Amino acid sequence: MHLNSPAVSPHAAQPVLRCEQVSRWFGGVRALSDVSLSIAQGEIFGLVGPNGSGKTTLVNTITGFYPPQQGSIHFEGQPLTGVRPHLIAHRGIARTFQNVALFKGMSVLDNILLGRHIFMRPSALASLFYWWWAEREEIAHRLKVEEIIDLLQLESVRDEPVEVIPLGLQKRVELARALASQPRMLILDEPMAGMNQEEKEYIVRFILDAKEALNLTILMIEHHMDVITAICDRALVLNNGRVIAEGPAREAVNHPDVIAAYIGGAPDAA
Repeated sequence: MHLNSPAVSPHAAQPVLRCEQVSRWFGGVRALSDVSLSIAQGEIFGLVGPNGSGKTTLVNTITGFYPPQQGSIHFEGQPLTGVRPHLIAHRGIARTFQNVALFKGMSVLDNILLGRHIFMRPSALASLFYWWWAEREEIAHRLKVEEIIDLLQLESVRDEPVEVIPLGLQKRVELARALASQPRMLILDEPMAGMNQEEKEYIVRFILDAKEALNLTILMIEHHMDVITAICDRALVLNNGRVIAEGPAREAVNHPDVIAAYIGGAPDAA
């Protein structure tokens, strides 16, 4: 997959995720100010902005880590405001993080298997009859994980300690762990960070493959504008916690206010 590939159109117009007038502040700092967005089923939606613009704060409000102090968030028509993060995961939203957050000392396989934790319900009865029920459940989880390993082509490193594999593969493992929770919406926080061009093209291909194979809707924070314009249907740009542009990805990232936000100065100076 090359980064000049055209974006894929969303499959439907009904919003899967809707944020309305979301605001969040920390002390006297207003991190988000009246941010609204709507993401359709099957869409890849880019979230763009300079460092400190509020991108990760917005993702944290969506996933329940920092509930909005004003505004509302709905997923598949149901309110998310005030819902705890683990329950949001149960509802079908998974995320990756800007910095790789894998468990060192564990294998690639075991790291991915941790993504199944929301489906694991240990109990005294399960422990008592382990070989009849709990073992069967574990086998089912491992089969799901093996499907994701095949999808993301991680077979060659499945048994390796995760800390010894290259960054590009670690990013792929983190993507696999998120997919193991069987989400309907996937949030990617700078999945290309620290990668060279070849690694970027690999991860783009795997993101697109996962989207099509698993019928995902994707919200992606990314600083690489070539990635945003290549694979995102639409994009929203934040600066100082406010929306400064939104629309088709190429138009949004080339808006004069966006250029000014990245290079400083007035738009006509670009």
